[in-house]
Amino acid sequence: MENSPEIDGKYLGTITKDFVEVADKLKEAAYAIKAHKISDYPIFAISKTNIAIGKLLVGKSEADTLSWNYYASFVEEFVQRKLMSDEGLKLFQANYKNHEEFCCLFVVEPDFMNFVYVPYPEELD
Repeated sequence: MENSPEIDGKYLGTITKDFVEVADKLKEAAYAIKAHKISDYPIFAISKTNIAIGKLLVGKSEADTLSWNYYASFVEEFVQRKLMSDEGLKLFQANYKNHEEFCCLFVVEPDFMNFVYVPYPEELD
């Protein structure tokens, strides 16, 4: 598996299509993770198969239009499970984007595994 920082177009399309449908739930969950002082770094692991990272928040079986499963997690779980080193943690924290504007996704696929930040859709007033 090559771990490239560039997300392949074949993933980008399905991620953004799904994201529009689940963005509100993910944003609420990120807010709750921060508000309950669980973590300052909410992460949503996404995969087309079942994975053992976080807690399932939205499953692709819940809607015919979803391609991905969404798992709520946080950086401390990644460190605890040794998915991230201490050096990686420092780099992650330095590059983490504002959770109110961007959703931190951890994409898990056989040929791609990396963090991706997707902006939340702007609210229409």
